[in-house]
Amino acid sequence: MTTDTAGRRARRPSGGAGSLLEVAVGEFITRGYDATSMEDLSRAAGITKSSFYHHFAGKEALLRAALERALSRLFAILDEPGATSGTPVERLRHIVRGQVAVLTEDLPYVTLLLRVRGNTETERWALEQRRAFDARVAAIVREAVEQGQVRGDVDPALAARLLSGLVNSVVEWFRPGRPGVARLPDEVARAAFEGILPAAT
Repeated sequence: MTTDTAGRRARRPSGGAGSLLEVAVGEFITRGYDATSMEDLSRAAGITKSSFYHHFAGKEALLRAALERALSRLFAILDEPGATSGTPVERLRHIVRGQVAVLTEDLPYVTLLLRVRGNTETERWALEQRRAFDARVAAIVREAVEQGQVRGDVDPALAARLLSGLVNSVVEWFRPGRPGVARLPDEVARAAFEGILPAAT
């Protein structure tokens, strides 16, 4: 069972917690988390509320599970060999490519992560995790500045935000099944680090 885009409602699940989570993510994106009730979720899933509660304690538990999935995949990138060895710029390229890959593979979950606003305990936790991720990227940018791989007048925190902004903007236009999905991580990384102008001759 899949969602057709990041914000489109999912088809009726075949069963199981994973399928119910996909339905919930689709509803949260379409309706907004605060506006989505358990009744909405059970109706979209085609099951009773009591059946939903058999798998998840409630709406907050669904949100937590969805955000944990997105965040765990993003943080896993930071522990990959490509993100822990090599020059700072090589590591940053790897991280950007990895972020784009995760986004294309788990589009609804990353979209939901980017839309949390801190209105609940779970949302505030997710925002703290996002800040921690950006801080680790900023630390690598700082290394790149210190080693002369990035201009010295570039603020590392700002550069990290700009890189994240570039990657995160993909959720606004990416659609599963578009041509060239496999090349997208490299294309975004190339644009981030080499720009879109031809190299000077």
